[in-house]
Amino acid sequence: MSENATWLTQGAYDRLRAELEQLSTEGRKEIAARIEAAREEGDLKENGGYHAAKDEQGKMEARIRDLEELLKHAVVTEAPESTGVVEVGTVITAEIFGDAEKFLLGSREIGEGTELEVYSPESPLGTAILGLRIGEETTYEAPNGKQIPVKVLQVETFND
Repeated sequence: MSENATWLTQGAYDRLRAELEQLSTEGRKEIAARIEAAREEGDLKENGGYHAAKDEQGKMEARIRDLEELLKHAVVTEAPESTGVVEVGTVITAEIFGDAEKFLLGSREIGEGTELEVYSPESPLGTAILGLRIGEETTYEAPNGKQIPVKVLQVETFND
């Protein structure tokens, strides 16, 4: 997978494609209508509704650009079958600082709609555990500089 590629399940890809379609069509029409209605109220300097709608439009356009980029570089496949090795797209149960935590290693878009916490493979935790087997231990550096011990307890196949 290339550096800017994001692994997605078919379900995640379809959800994101639908979101992009909605934002690019109805979403743009809706926000344009709100801006026009607010503009008709008069003085734009003191028009809170106008400024709020313009701000929302900016956020929506940023999300559209993000989705277009993400989908353009997406690699769509089924979640990897667990072999007991930590890899992108697997659900990990790990002992972190003495507490068992269960999470998905992948992009947040994959975990949308699940109860799972999601960690990026590029995060300090993700980088530290990628490639480890059940029972193996390591440490990773927290943002405060402390070394956090982590032990892989279980690696499962992700089912979205």
